[in-house]
Amino acid sequence: MFEYFPGNYVWNLGVVATLNSGGLIDEVDRACRPIRELAAQGSDVGTAEFMASWARVAEDLATAAAADEKAGHLRTAGQKYQRATNYLAQAERMQSAKSPGRAAFYQRLLDLQQKAFDLIDPATTRVAIPFEGSLLPAYFKRADTDGPAPTVILWNGLDSTKEHMYASGFAHEMAARGVNTLMVDCPGSGEALRFLGLTSRVETEDWAAACVDYLLTRDDVLPAKIGLIGWSLGGYYAPRAAAFEKRLALCVAWGANHDWGAVQKRRLEREGENPVPHYWDHVLWVWGETDLDTFITKAEAVNLDGVVERITVPFLIAHGENDRQIPLAYAHRSYEQAVNSPRRELRVFTKEEGGAEHIGLDHFAHVQTFIADWVNDVFQGIA
Repeated sequence: MFEYFPGNYVWNLGVVATLNSGGLIDEVDRACRPIRELAAQGSDVGTAEFMASWARVAEDLATAAAADEKAGHLRTAGQKYQRATNYLAQAERMQSAKSPGRAAFYQRLLDLQQKAFDLIDPATTRVAIPFEGSLLPAYFKRADTDGPAPTVILWNGLDSTKEHMYASGFAHEMAARGVNTLMVDCPGSGEALRFLGLTSRVETEDWAAACVDYLLTRDDVLPAKIGLIGWSLGGYYAPRAAAFEKRLALCVAWGANHDWGAVQKRRLEREGENPVPHYWDHVLWVWGETDLDTFITKAEAVNLDGVVERITVPFLIAHGENDRQIPLAYAHRSYEQAVNSPRRELRVFTKEEGGAEHIGLDHFAHVQTFIADWVNDVFQGIA
């Protein structure tokens, strides 16, 4: 993996995610260069300076985009708004859950994201999914086809947002294959957590039911061809949901988070890498807990043993052999237990080909196109 900040895995992961989601290396370098020395002090120190430096680059882009927009150069403006959104999304996820300016930064990136949609991607719209008296904020990208189309629901993980899901380009790959994508801020992530106070839970089939119910109200969705993909912690969320929500036609674990509870105990022992700075504050925020002992006990249930056996639809597990967050052994465990899937597949991405890091962030395009092709192949096989 490209390591701009030697020895700082968490910051490097953010840089690589940004670059492989539409960021430009010159702009990312301008954001990172002023904070390079801070990175040597660890992932938690300097995150406020990280935000400030990246925000300066993002706001410079937004200012230039506004000038382009005024001049009638709408495509150029939209592209700049999109990159600014990407930079703010990655910088915002690095902040402490207790950071006082975090909500304002997130609202700013939401506003810039909408500007990008309006100018260069009207096929992507903001939607709201009714959920237990509240809402799950989401983006819906229409397929590049006429009439009803197959649809995938894309769920994020512990610290990403629907804005990163969009910036990744995966929905564009699906649209080009004639498949809609619903990108959802699940409870515990994005707007659902930051503005609506919705926290994560073990029973992710509840969110899946809400997403399917919503999609069935749309006339551009084929009811028999709705699939679910989850990346990172979504590699637990999605298989868990597919085991119990039987209206789904396929499932993808993009990162095999088979036993996330055990991963938390490993992290207490400082084994493996954390995905974000201020890690324990972050997980307590996501799961709505106030003390670590209670959280660790609760996390023991975030486990797919006895669950993946209930998956009765095609099931893909995609995992990197050098994933420093989630052990590769979990990918094999999910595959071995998914005995009732009519089409189960394990795809391990190697260091030689790329995509070997967590969810393939080191070679995102390679992993994405494999998953997109697999999903499309499965949908084409459904009458």
